[in-house]
Amino acid sequence: MPENIRWTKDKETIFEKIETKLHHPPPPPLRERVTKALYKLKVQNTKLERAADNMQTRDKELFDRCVKATIAKDNARAAMYANEIAEIRKVARIIIRSQLALEQVALRLETVEELGDMMVTIMPVTAVVRALKTDLAGIIPEVASELSGINEILDSVVIEAGEVTGSSIDLKASSEEAQRVLNEANVVAEQRMKEQFPALPAGLGIPGQEVLKTGT
Repeated sequence: MPENIRWTKDKETIFEKIETKLHHPPPPPLRERVTKALYKLKVQNTKLERAADNMQTRDKELFDRCVKATIAKDNARAAMYANEIAEIRKVARIIIRSQLALEQVALRLETVEELGDMMVTIMPVTAVVRALKTDLAGIIPEVASELSGINEILDSVVIEAGEVTGSSIDLKASSEEAQRVLNEANVVAEQRMKEQFPALPAGLGIPGQEVLKTGT
C-alpha cells in the first residue's frame, strides 16, 4: 500500500477516534456522579420544603375562615372550608413524608466512600427515590421529573460498581431497607402533621380528621 494512502487512512482513523471521544465522552467517575445526585436531591428537598410551607400557610388561612364560619353557625360554609383543608392536608402529608425520606436518602449518600458501599447504600436509595417520584408525579411534576433523572444517575452507579467489584445485589435486603426508610418518614410525617396543622372544628362531618371543640 502506498505510504500516502496508509497515512491518509491512519489520519482518518485518528480523526474518527477524536470525533468519537468528542461526541461520546466517557461517563464521569462514580464518586462524581454520586456527588451530583446528592446535590440534585438537596435541591429537590428544598423545593419540597418550600411547598410544605406554602401548604401550611394556605391551610392556616382556610382554618381561620372555617373557625369563624363555625362560630357564626354557618355550617355549610364551614364544611366547604373543612373539605378544602382536608384536601390540602392530604397533599401536605405526601410532601412532608417525601421531604423526610429525601433527607434520609441524602444522609446515606453522604456516607458513601468505597465501591462496595456504593452498591449496598445506593440500591435502597434508588427504591426510595422511585417510590417518591410516583407519589409526587401528580402533585409536583417538576420534582418528580428531577427524581427520575436522579434515579438514572444512581442506577448507572450501581451497575458500574457491580461490574468493577463483581459483587451481587441483595434485592430483598435493599427492598426491606427502602421500605423501612419510607415507613419511618411516614411516622414522623404524621407527627409533624399533628404539630403543624391544628384540629378542625367538631361536627363538620370530615372523616379521619381530628376535631377542635369551639364555644357556642
